[in-house]
Amino acid sequence: MAAGKHDTAHAVPAPRPGDALIVVDVQNDFLPGGALAVPRGDEVIPVLNEWIDRFRAVGLPIVATRDWHPPDHCSFSPQGGPWPVHCVAGTHGAAFAPGLRLPPDTIVISKATRSDREAYSGFQGTELAERLREIGVRRLYVGGLATDYCVLNTVRDALREGFDVIVLRDAVRAVDVQPGDGERALAEMERLGARIV
Repeated sequence: MAAGKHDTAHAVPAPRPGDALIVVDVQNDFLPGGALAVPRGDEVIPVLNEWIDRFRAVGLPIVATRDWHPPDHCSFSPQGGPWPVHCVAGTHGAAFAPGLRLPPDTIVISKATRSDREAYSGFQGTELAERLREIGVRRLYVGGLATDYCVLNTVRDALREGFDVIVLRDAVRAVDVQPGDGERALAEMERLGARIV
């Protein structure tokens, strides 16, 4: 059978030196029952755990980004923003999902930590690009939440920073504020140069 627009799962290249896994915003508030739940967001956890295990088995770095907002963040509806209050620093909602098996040496990147600035990307206003370069990373495997916001923006900035990017299709879920936003985000990432597998 001919491959479709996206690579099939068996075509995912094995992690090798120079690779890192980025787990985007798999936090309680983005899971079912959370303040800003991504539909079926919990489905990414077992898939990401498999990737975490693969990266750990060969000693490659794992990065986890997180929204880490002050209580008066500009994106919150009480401040005139588009979103409900979510992922307030230090709260249960901001904690990583309990089922996510992040190792103790995970590089944790907190974003959108200032009241007056939104940051969907793990690179925006953080030291992520520098940290990755310091440890010799050239290619990123990316999964997490949500496809159409923080995953899209993290991938876009990673490509701008010169990293090769593989998006793990089974390990992302979309908010889909407008139906189809997630699929459009995947298409945009592919157009920008990411490989969708």
